[in-house]
Amino acid sequence: MLDHLPPAPALMRLPLLEPTQLSHLTKLAAQELLQEGESANTLASYRSALRYWSAWYAARYGQTLRLPVPAPVVVQFIVDHVERTSRSGLVTQLPAAVDQALVTGGFKGKLGAPTLSTLAHRISVLSKTHQVAKQPNPCADALVRELLAKTRRAYAKRGAERPHKQRALTKEPFQAVLDTCDESLRGQRDRALLLFAWSTGGRRRSEVAQACVENLRRVQDGQYIYSMGHSKTNQSGVARPEDNKPLVGKAAQAMQSWLAASQIHSGALFRRIRKGDQVGEPLSASAVRKIVKERCVLAGMEGEFSAHSLRSGFVTEAGRRNMSLPDTMALTGHRSVTTVLGYFRAEGSLSSPLARLMEDE
Repeated sequence: MLDHLPPAPALMRLPLLEPTQLSHLTKLAAQELLQEGESANTLASYRSALRYWSAWYAARYGQTLRLPVPAPVVVQFIVDHVERTSRSGLVTQLPAAVDQALVTGGFKGKLGAPTLSTLAHRISVLSKTHQVAKQPNPCADALVRELLAKTRRAYAKRGAERPHKQRALTKEPFQAVLDTCDESLRGQRDRALLLFAWSTGGRRRSEVAQACVENLRRVQDGQYIYSMGHSKTNQSGVARPEDNKPLVGKAAQAMQSWLAASQIHSGALFRRIRKGDQVGEPLSASAVRKIVKERCVLAGMEGEFSAHSLRSGFVTEAGRRNMSLPDTMALTGHRSVTTVLGYFRAEGSLSSPLARLMEDE
């Protein structure tokens, strides 16, 4: 049936494409789409990992890194960067002079072995690079895979690389942090930012930085609904009912005050405050983290805090109050029950009757 359809006259004048090959312009367009679809943090981490690979390879082999990388090179990379037990204690294979050169060159922050997660990330980036380039992948080599698996097991047996969690900002310490925000323009911004991040389910710092006025809808009694678009758990940005986050009570009041004071009517919700109380460009994700850390210091909080303390604090507080797990996950956007249960159980274990079996009735 399709054989009887005549070609469209307008299309006959266009250059014809080869169906089995991509044109140069198509390759560029596809690459731009791939890069746009990746987060800025992901792309930065990829570039950093590849810079390190290139510097290490040049120092170890005296050559420029080229694809495909032989599997023995990946094995050497692993033993150079993991700690193993010897008679003299934990050691690595990386020569001290090479280690120092990498630090001096700015390719690593300090001497010694990186964390196991950093090593795994660098291996993953090399693997991805080979996949994209359609080259034989050395990271899929049987010896490489077994060596990584046994390394993880060895680290686990030593009790190394246990997850390090920042302190959670539950309601009481979070209120102390909010109390540091005065009525200056900066204080109003920080109060609105902190309450927005905490009250809408513990938003990630990237989500706070990307929040915009167009996604904020005012409803009855001065309350708001914030519609999440693209996020870590919604990469395609498809509209979903659970992406509507309520902003009520103190959080709504703080947002209303900030918008009135800043006169922001479109674009980014949270922005830099310049000299003379001039509202500047949108905050970055790192700026959000800095605000949280600075406010925790002002509040005299002890311990390590970060922007993630808002997210973990919200979930921990929900667990403390025996809130519904499905409702909590719907608001936070978590996809892993295990992750949320970790916060619920950590807080709830202290009040569990099972923990008091030896106590007098």
